[in-house]
Amino acid sequence: MPEAYLLAIDQGTTNTKVIIVNERGEVVAQASKAVNISFPQPAWVEQDALEIWQSVRDALAACLAQVKVTISTIGISNQRESVLLWERKTGRPLGPVVTWQCRRSSAFCQQLEAQGLGEFLHQRSGLGIDPLFSGSKGRWLLEHHNAQRRAEAGEICLGTVDSWLLYQLTGGKAHKTDVTNASRTQLFNLKTLDWDDELLAIFNIPRPALAEIQPSSSRFAESVALAELPAGIPIMGVIGDSHGALFGQAGFEQGSVKATYGTGSSLMTPTANLVQSEKGLSSTIAWGLKTGVTYALEGNISSTGAAITWLVELLQLDSPSALSNLASLVESSEGVNFVPAFVGLGAPHWNDKARGLITGLTRGSKREHLARAGLDSIAFQIRDVFEVMAKEAKSALKLLMADGGASSNDSLMQIQADTLGIPVLRNRSAHLSALGAAYLAGLELGIWRNLIEIKQLPRQRDQFEPHSNVRRDEAYKLWKAAVQRSMFGLS
Repeated sequence: MPEAYLLAIDQGTTNTKVIIVNERGEVVAQASKAVNISFPQPAWVEQDALEIWQSVRDALAACLAQVKVTISTIGISNQRESVLLWERKTGRPLGPVVTWQCRRSSAFCQQLEAQGLGEFLHQRSGLGIDPLFSGSKGRWLLEHHNAQRRAEAGEICLGTVDSWLLYQLTGGKAHKTDVTNASRTQLFNLKTLDWDDELLAIFNIPRPALAEIQPSSSRFAESVALAELPAGIPIMGVIGDSHGALFGQAGFEQGSVKATYGTGSSLMTPTANLVQSEKGLSSTIAWGLKTGVTYALEGNISSTGAAITWLVELLQLDSPSALSNLASLVESSEGVNFVPAFVGLGAPHWNDKARGLITGLTRGSKREHLARAGLDSIAFQIRDVFEVMAKEAKSALKLLMADGGASSNDSLMQIQADTLGIPVLRNRSAHLSALGAAYLAGLELGIWRNLIEIKQLPRQRDQFEPHSNVRRDEAYKLWKAAVQRSMFGLS
């Protein structure tokens, strides 16, 4: 039989990637296209839906031009929680893509808090009240684009980025999503695995506007012809990017934990059953197979890579690597702490009003100390979530699997290992989320028969051992004090 090739699309916040993978899990072609981000008001973040789709088409054409192979199936991974409206008949977007970073629905979330709905929403959806999640953004879009009546009539689609891409890839035939993306909307019942009528009523979201939910590994639809991509290719894997990274890492067993270092960061660990967090983590779906779903605990951090980008600009450096080189000139930040709460703080604090600050400056503080504080801020935010996750999952998390753009920084990975006091295992692949989507599609197609075969695929990894067992506890105490100041304005 001829070798099967899988195509995977990873639509992220700042760029779209497309890869082609063979049966051995090797990436044989890859392409990417940058995507613009707009900031129309303070704490508002949006993107253009048509530009996102064009970036997919451009990356798709560039990737397919590199190799002449027959594509057997397609997988999709995507930035989560970002949401948009479009006309079901024409595909015309109504307004922008309101991204996961956007805080424009803060006022609505405050109303939910005032109504005392926090505990109910957390128990039903696994998510706390926060503008991060899709439901409140969808409510904002329906209100501000006069789309409520049309949505109730089924004329309007309200969906996350995966459902937008599925709609486009199928020529408007499919309005579907998978369980992982649905689980991040705050409209999804983690026990029934379907849209929840009481949650829909709270957010006033019409069910006819929402996508049909399927397992992450299942037959979603078939593609139309696009560039060199022929019509009729089955789309068999759809998964949110953070979940895709965990699947791509083959973190299938309880006790596995991964951290994705991107614009923000996500820590996720699979759990044996549904665990309701009491300490600021989210309960979610890790992935869904035809045999059932795997639950997970997740902690979302708003600004990690974004903090590095900000410091590079502030210090007028050329690149993140230049920041790392600057930080390497000192052994520590000498008490300087940088809390990058640009849009508030995510897990485990969930404080929407927190704002960024720098503490611990002395007359002897230099640019290199601030650069080191920037790297420390990522490692400390990861530790904030990691320690809560270990307690709530009741698992011995003895190793952290790392991926994402910032994980390529050796200095950061070593700081992370020293901060946690455990080894950090970095996957060298820059395509973990896309690989996760490809594995899911291949599993449905039958290229791999089970998770064991996927786990046995070759992977290139680097391991960073902690230098000592001290875990930098004194520096971490100063960090926690700085976080308190960012939240409560303490002087």
